[in-house]
Formats: sequence, C-alpha cells, structure tokens
Amino acid sequence: MSARFTIRKLGSQGDGIAETESGDLFIPFTLPGETVTAARERDRATLMAVLEASPLRVDPACRHFTECGGCALQHFETEAYRGWKREKVVHALKGIDCEIGELVACAPRSRRRVVLAARRTETGMLLGFNRHLSPEIISISECPISLPEIVAALGPLKALAGLICATTKSFRMAVTVTASGLDVAAHDSGKLGEHQRRIASNFVIAQGFARLSIDDEIVIEPRKPVVMFGSVAVTVPPGAFLQATEAAEQTMAEIVGGHLKRAKKVADLFAGCGSFALRLAAKSEVHAVEGDAAALSALDRGSRFATGIKRVTGERRDLFRRPLTFKELNAFDGLVFDPPRAGAEDQSKQIARSDVPFVAAVSCNPVTLARDLRILIDGGYSLKSVTPIDQFLWSPHVEAVALLEKPKRRR
Repeated sequence: MSARFTIRKLGSQGDGIAETESGDLFIPFTLPGETVTAARERDRATLMAVLEASPLRVDPACRHFTECGGCALQHFETEAYRGWKREKVVHALKGIDCEIGELVACAPRSRRRVVLAARRTETGMLLGFNRHLSPEIISISECPISLPEIVAALGPLKALAGLICATTKSFRMAVTVTASGLDVAAHDSGKLGEHQRRIASNFVIAQGFARLSIDDEIVIEPRKPVVMFGSVAVTVPPGAFLQATEAAEQTMAEIVGGHLKRAKKVADLFAGCGSFALRLAAKSEVHAVEGDAAALSALDRGSRFATGIKRVTGERRDLFRRPLTFKELNAFDGLVFDPPRAGAEDQSKQIARSDVPFVAAVSCNPVTLARDLRILIDGGYSLKSVTPIDQFLWSPHVEAVALLEKPKRRR
C-alpha cells in the first residue's frame, strides 16, 4: 500500500526524509518540499510518484537513474546539489572554528575507475551496477559519471565477463582507465580452466586491454597499466586504490603540495601507490608509509625509475595497529595522511603529540575527519583551511583536504 508524504529535508545519504508518527521515513530520489506517494517498509519507502515537484528537480542525466544504485542525486539542480555537498562538510565540522572553502566541482564523464557487478543468467550475462539497496544487477548501456573509454568498452567488458565467469554467483569487475589501456580486475568470478584462460587472454589482446587479473592474480598483461603521479610513471597493482578522478587527485595534490612546500622532509601516511608522495618528492625528501605490500612496491619501483625527484623511502606498516609514534614523526617537518573512511584516530593522537609544523589531512569521510581534526586541534594545531572536493559525482560522498600548522618547539 502506498501513502502520501511530504519531504522535509535530505538525509546524509541523499534520501528525502519525511516525518511520520512512527519516526523519520527515508524515501530515495526525492527533494525537500516535495509531496510524493511511496510504498513504506519499516523506515524506508519506495517512491511511487511525485505529486508536487520541487523547483530544484531536474531531468536526470542517465536513463538508468533510480534503477541503477550508482547515483543518488541526478535529479537535484546543480548549484543546489553542490551547496548540499559542501554543507555536509560544514555540518560535520560544526564546533570547529574554520572557514570552509567553496566546493571544488566534479565534471561528468571523468571517473576513471568503476566497480561493475556481473552474473550469468539463463538469458545471458548481466553487467552493470546493483539496484539501490539490492543485490539485483541492473544492466547498463551508458554511465554519465564514467570516462568515455569505460562506456565505449561496456560491450567488450560484458563479453569478457562471460569468458571468465566460472560461478553461478555475482562477481565484481573493477575497470580502471590507465595510460596503457583498460586494467580489468575481477574478483570472485571462479577458478578458470586452462582453456578458459587462453580464450580470455586472446580476447584481452584483441580488445587492446592492458591487463586482466582475477583475485589479484595476473592472467595476462599485454601492457603494464601505467598511471602518472605528477611526472612519475607508476605501474599500479591489480585492483589498486586510486582517487576516483584524475582532476580531483591533481587538485588535492596541489593543495597539499602548497602547504608542505617549505618542508624539506615529508612523511606520507597511508601512501597507497604514491599519488601524494611522488608529487611531493619533486621538492622534498619523502618517507611513504603504507600497509599494502603491492601498493608500496609499485610506489618504490616508480620512484627508482623516476628522474628529477628527491629521495623517496618506503615502509610497510599497518598504521591502524602500529601508528608512527610522535618521536618518529618529529624527524619530519611536513606530513600528509589520507586514511580510509574509518579515519586515523590513533595516528592522529600521535601526530597531535608531535612537533611536525605542517600537516595536511585528506579524507573521504567528513565525520571521521572532524574527529581527527579535533584531536589535532586539542594537541596544539591550528586549522588553517578546509577545502571540500566533489570527486564522487551525484553520490552522497565528498572528499575534503584540511591544512593545519603548529609552531615548532625548540629542542
């Protein structure tokens, strides 16, 4: 049974929220002020119809919107959407005294890495994204957030999914645009027989893909997948973490680099494959710390073959279990950390006790960023700026770069 609701505001995940006698009701793909009908199930509801539309409602950019669960906010007018994104950072940092900069916008057709879902059915292969809050796969023929190279390859990627599928279950295919071609990393697609491997390998070569890996094992690599971090070429490992868009990565690197420009020796914590470390090495010695061995190895190889950069050292270390101590950190006069969504609470406590004068905090989660910034401020750091960056277009996620300083104590 459907009922009539009025949307009061947007929730943190981009769902419209209606007030009811039994509590808040979350209705996806709605906007504040709208009157809608929706079919309720506990605290969520499926939108049936928009009876009175918001003046901020616009036509979505993609025919799959509301079915495909990849985007939540294509129906939101651009400037209002960007304001809402910035406000997420403002709200999370409420109580912390700092001016929040304007949102750095994300262009459509710029995402260089997507994770597709695939499954064999009685009628053939499905390749696309999961329906909103569902395991059902919605087959896609377009994707306005992704680079054109990915969209143009959807047909061949679907064919490749069929060639490597050795399971009745759903599996994932991470597709990354590199300077050498598409890097395809499948997970949970099942164990390939030798005949399947040969057929899939021949297909990869014929399509001009750079690499195919399954569960981190390289099946074939006609060309090493190369990503440029500044002037340094890095061969990324299968399924490697990369910032979602190259433009956002460059913007973050410029903000961080400008803040650390006077630092002669910099620590890069949660360094990944070197997106910050290898750029910072143009002016500073860098010590990169990362828990993933493959990512650290890629960073190391990139630095060894690069020219025109200063010394880069690497250390494999689980910074959640064993953060760098404040005594270790005092060897540096600049620091950047870019942890996963959980943030870096324990590491922040050590940074707060340190004498590092310039710190840049990068985060894809404003809530954990606020927690970590509070730790640093309580430890004597002053927060100079926070810049929100939208590299997750039409999603509820937002990146931010925070810059902090502390007067260096005399030893």
